[in-house]
This record gives sequence, C-alpha cells and structure tokens, in this order.
Amino acid sequence: MGNLTELFSSVRLASRKLNLIDENKINAVLCRVADAAVAHTADILEANKQDLARMEPSNPKYDRLMLTGQRIADIAADMRRVSQLPSPLGRVLAEWTQPNGMVIKKVSVPFGVIGIIYEARPNVTFDVFSLCLKSGNAVIMKGGSDAACSNEAIVKVIHSVLREEGIDTACATLLPPSHEATAEMLNAVEYVDLIIPRGSKNLINFVRDNSRVPVIETGAGICNCYFHSSGNLEKGRRIVMNAKTRRVSVCNALDSLIIDRNRLADLPQLVAPLAEKHVTIYADEESFASLTGLYPHLEHATADDWGHEYMDYKMSLKTVSGIDEALDHIARYSSRHSESIVAEDAEAQARFQKEVDAACVYVNLPTSFTDGGQFGFGAEIGISTQKLHARGPMALPEITTYKYLITGNAQIRS
Repeated sequence: MGNLTELFSSVRLASRKLNLIDENKINAVLCRVADAAVAHTADILEANKQDLARMEPSNPKYDRLMLTGQRIADIAADMRRVSQLPSPLGRVLAEWTQPNGMVIKKVSVPFGVIGIIYEARPNVTFDVFSLCLKSGNAVIMKGGSDAACSNEAIVKVIHSVLREEGIDTACATLLPPSHEATAEMLNAVEYVDLIIPRGSKNLINFVRDNSRVPVIETGAGICNCYFHSSGNLEKGRRIVMNAKTRRVSVCNALDSLIIDRNRLADLPQLVAPLAEKHVTIYADEESFASLTGLYPHLEHATADDWGHEYMDYKMSLKTVSGIDEALDHIARYSSRHSESIVAEDAEAQARFQKEVDAACVYVNLPTSFTDGGQFGFGAEIGISTQKLHARGPMALPEITTYKYLITGNAQIRS
C-alpha cells in the first residue's frame, strides 16, 4: 500500500460508526444535503464552469460533465426520494429454527466500504453519497480529472452538513484525481469491500483486470432496438427518437437500429425524426439504398459500427431477414445492458424477452428507461451488466449483503 493507507483506514473506521446512526437521522441528513446542494448551486456551477472550460464542447463527455441549476435541483429531488425509501438494512431475509432449538436469521447488512471510480459525471458524487449513506456504507469516490473542481465543490457541501450533524466526514471521502490513487484503491483489500467502476469500456476493463478488491461491472452500454415486421410505425418513430436523442452521452442511449427486410419501405419515415437532431446513420447496403436521397445524414457502415457505443449523435443501422437473424446479431454485439423490440406480435415479443441476454429487455419502449429513478429506486449507483450479485439498475438492496444471526441457549454440537 502507498501513502493513502491512513486515509483508507479512517474510512473503514467511519463505516463502523455509521451502523450506530439512527435511520431517522440518516434521512434528515440526506434532506439537509439536498437543501445545501440547492443553496450552494452558484458555487457548484462556478466550479463546474472551470471543468467545462478544459473540455471541448464537441466531446461526447461534455454533456455528462455539465451541471445546470435544473440538474442540481433534480439531483436534490433524487436525494429526498432516497431519504423516503425504506431502509435496506436489518431486513430478515430468512428465519428458521433447527431441531436443537437454535434460531437462525439471515439479515441484510452494509458491505462496509464501497469504492466508486467514475469519469466526467459529477452528479455521481451526490448519487453515490446518498445511496451509500442510506445503506450504511462508507464510500470512497475516485472521480476523473475532467470533473475535479465540480467533485471537490460537491464534497465540500456534503462535508459541511456531516460536520454539523456530528458524522465523521470520512464516510464520504474523495480521492485525488490521479492514476496513483486508483491503483492504491484497487489494491486496498484490507479496507475496501467492493469497487464499482462507472464509465467507459476501457475504464471498466482496466478496473476488472487490475483490482484485487471484488468488482461489479457497470456502465458500458451498446444498446440495440429491433423493429420487427409487426412493429407499429408511429410507436417505432417515438421509441427510436427518444432512445437515440434524449441524452446521447449516457449508457442507455440507442446505438444500433435493426430492421426487418420486409419493413424497409417504412424505414425513411421511421428514422425521419432523427434528422432534426442531425443524427448520422451508418447503414448497411440494403438500408443505405432505402434511405438514399430520403435521409440527409447517411454514411456506409463498417464492421466496427455494430458493436460500437457512440455516445454521440450517431447510430448504426442493420437489415435482417427476421427475428432469428436479429437475435443472432444482438447476441454477437450486445454489451448485455439494454435491448428493445418494437413489435405487435405477441409471439415475437415473448421470444425476444426470453432469448435476449441483457440486464433490461424492453417491449415497445425505449432503452432510455434503464435508470434507477425510472424504475422507482430513487437513484442508482450504476447499471450492472454482469450476473453475479446484482444486475441492471443497482440501488439500495444491491449495495447490501447479509449475515447470519444465530441465537441459542447453551446447546452444544455433538
């Protein structure tokens, strides 16, 4: 371990103290931080402005990095919603009595210390703080250098409330935005219980390959929408437009549209709304021919376009012979994040839901709904694309584990 050992040790100690804080006080603190975030909007935006000045507006991460007064108000609203959710702690998951009279309870408890590694998304700082505090976990946050000023301003607001409430500020610790700090946290096996990376595929792969601490993979989203031969054109237009253009820089944004060959005549109308946002479509030969002269931002697709997460006003377009080919295409190129089908045929809907291997599978809905808030979770700590422990939007229950509480009366084992 390097020179952050003492800091990690203080976070571990703070995590033990969190277990002693009353649930009502935790909820009150979350509401106070929400109020403080709004009250210090000007300070946070000024810090965010410094970060934005170092990034080109054309960078796909620019929208993720940018905070506004409305976005801070929305973040505060999410924190208040988290405060109103039932506590995930102390839930009796199972209980039974053995023949010898020994009573066994399986009870939900915090992980302890959770490390979050994320890139240019300062909203994550508020989100993970609120979810970790509510679930009794201390959190170590390692933000990217792109958002360094924003993250420092946000943590300053959080710490001011924690100090006033007599809570150890180490329970919400921000690391320096350096590669060395990342390396130390990935090796802090005595102090950190779980690491969650949020960001690009490269970041997630790096954390998974180099961490000695258990990791839950999140974030990388290569999302497809399949327009089936039975698809309703008007529904498809709305779904594709929303999935692609609501926020292009987020992991649930649409990357590839797949269309049945016998619906190519409807393709110009299906994608027409995208032209308003100047979305570039990288089309295969058949779909390119169908759109030539009818869609203004058209390019020829290459093999690299099918498994590409654009995070931009760009999208690939694949023509298939039917659902078998569509399912094969998705199985090959999906990141197992979110997939959607536009179809009226009940058999096609059921088959898509059963065969697609993804955390979230939609019927006649855009992938943009993959979000903890949209699922009623209050907020999320990330979208898990793996299968062990947690999958899909992770909120309070997913950042708890359990232990067994065993009670007896001097029984002995024979």
